[in-house]
Amino acid sequence: MENYEFQVDVLIPTYKPGKEFGKILDRLYRQRYPIHSVIIMNTEERFWDSAWEAGRQNMQVYHIAKAEFDHGGTRRRGAEYATGDILVCMTQDAWPKNRDMLSNLIRPLLQPQVAASYARQLPSKKAHCIEAYTRRFNYPEKSQVKWKANLEEQGIKTYFCSNVCAAYNREIYVEQGGFVPRTIFNEDMIYGAGLIQAGYGIAYVADAQVVHSHNYNCRQQFHRNFDLGVSQADHPEVFADMPAEGEGIALVKSTAGYLLRQGKPWLLPKLIAHSAFKYLGYQLGKHYRLLPQRWIQACTMSPEYWRGGKIDAGI
Repeated sequence: MENYEFQVDVLIPTYKPGKEFGKILDRLYRQRYPIHSVIIMNTEERFWDSAWEAGRQNMQVYHIAKAEFDHGGTRRRGAEYATGDILVCMTQDAWPKNRDMLSNLIRPLLQPQVAASYARQLPSKKAHCIEAYTRRFNYPEKSQVKWKANLEEQGIKTYFCSNVCAAYNREIYVEQGGFVPRTIFNEDMIYGAGLIQAGYGIAYVADAQVVHSHNYNCRQQFHRNFDLGVSQADHPEVFADMPAEGEGIALVKSTAGYLLRQGKPWLLPKLIAHSAFKYLGYQLGKHYRLLPQRWIQACTMSPEYWRGGKIDAGI
């Protein structure tokens, strides 16, 4: 990769980006691997600071209304502006850990049939104990390339890929039809499932690192997992035969053991409460078609998604 033979486009959806976004852009532009273009899909122009474009000739900024945003559709639209060999998706709150993040992330795409790769997410210094451990659980130190053969052992985790920081072979992306045009959540995993079923590999790259974590409260966990459940209900072709509950239980058990080993048993009630809200939100999301419209609006973290007819799926 040192000869920089591939052109890399970076796609970042934004909504109300704060002052720290300028610093994230600085880290991105200081990557050793040169970036062909940075494509910003910004929701609501009034929240965008045009100063971020100063001196960055290869930045493309496209503004959309909040009602237009969709996890799959917005990224799909942004990907259409890309012309490079590799498309890198990131989020506005993912901080490149070092100058080699991009080089390390795209290196596995040189392997035959590896169509996607995703970075390791490290907790920020502000992450609370449980969130920090969750990041380490979901993003371990060992890299791996996942194939269809891994489905029997790893189940739904085989499909996992995170657009917090992920790279895609753009030729294969186009061949596979890209991100699903409409989904409330999980566009990366839905696309990943298609890759695996088509015989391609997904690389988890532990030495490509971004700092990214959230200290969600119980209510926020509930809303997030409701949308997670909705995305799975809407895509039975991916998730119907791949139950995710087992992974959630494994995480809770592992986290509980970690807290006890760390001598922090007083955090167990917090873990139990957060886990209960996650599970309740997830189950309600999976069965959202049985819920009244007002319940769906109260449960979701994406109310705009349900406008324009989608909510008619509820009673």
